[in-house]
Amino acid sequence: MKCPHNNIGYEEGYLVCQDCGLVLSEEINFYKESSKGEYIFESQREYERNIKTQDSIAIQDPKVKEKYEKLQTIDKWFRDYRTSFTEQKKIIELLKGYGIGLNIDQAKMQNIKERYLRYNRKYKKNYQNMVIIFLSIVWMEIKDITNIRLEEYIEVCNELGHKINKKMLNNAMLKVLKSEDRWKDKLVDTDNLEIDIKKKIKILFQKNLNDIPFESIKGYFIEEEGYSKLKIEMQLVLDKILKKIEYEKIKNLNYKAFTAGLIYYISQTLKPEYKKIFIQSLIEEVTRFSSTTIRKKYHILKDLLGKPEELKTLLEL
Repeated sequence: MKCPHNNIGYEEGYLVCQDCGLVLSEEINFYKESSKGEYIFESQREYERNIKTQDSIAIQDPKVKEKYEKLQTIDKWFRDYRTSFTEQKKIIELLKGYGIGLNIDQAKMQNIKERYLRYNRKYKKNYQNMVIIFLSIVWMEIKDITNIRLEEYIEVCNELGHKINKKMLNNAMLKVLKSEDRWKDKLVDTDNLEIDIKKKIKILFQKNLNDIPFESIKGYFIEEEGYSKLKIEMQLVLDKILKKIEYEKIKNLNYKAFTAGLIYYISQTLKPEYKKIFIQSLIEEVTRFSSTTIRKKYHILKDLLGKPEELKTLLEL
């Protein structure tokens, strides 16, 4: 007759049928000491349920609940650097309810968000209270355009549940300002970028001219020395042109294609007999850019500097 396994008991962490001896399953037993000194054995599920029940009872205590919610908020804000900025927007709306930050429009909100997220990504320390960092950024954004005093701002923040004082806020503002100073130091120096781009253009310009073999244009010169002098003349003109062109005008351009356009543009400033040398098909061959691209860059240069025949006057200014 098959055993129904109705008589089950615990034996060294296992559920065992006391009638047939079959091991039914393994259980991890937990015990706690009762007031009578007895051991109460529980299954894993019962143990976890009891822990949750104890946590729930503890949170019902107002003091424990306040600390619990504060930790939850700090944790959420600490991790909130790739989110929708919901909690932060909520704070600003609450401040506006007290008449603080009414002039925070969409642009200023974006600026606050960028400052906060940059600090959070780059400079926050583990478990730092990002609520205070955020409140300090908000104050820095509105302090020069509001008649609200710092003491009043702190009072409202405390009323909203953010326990801060003047010293804490000042320290947070210092941290943000120092981080932004370090950030500025890390920003790319545009002067160096401009020098670097223009240096690349000069090197490529010279290389492209040198790639034009003398044999293909020797009909225009008595000897090779004449062509060498022409190339030097063109490079001197290039140097003057680059000094006239602002970095903003070339920072997003393909400098290689721009150089191809420069060769054609500068060739149009030469004497009539030399203009025939640098036809678009020849420049296309040495630069590997199409005639269409060369013409586009040529017209950009015309917009920046004027017609090639007027360039001499411009360079003398």
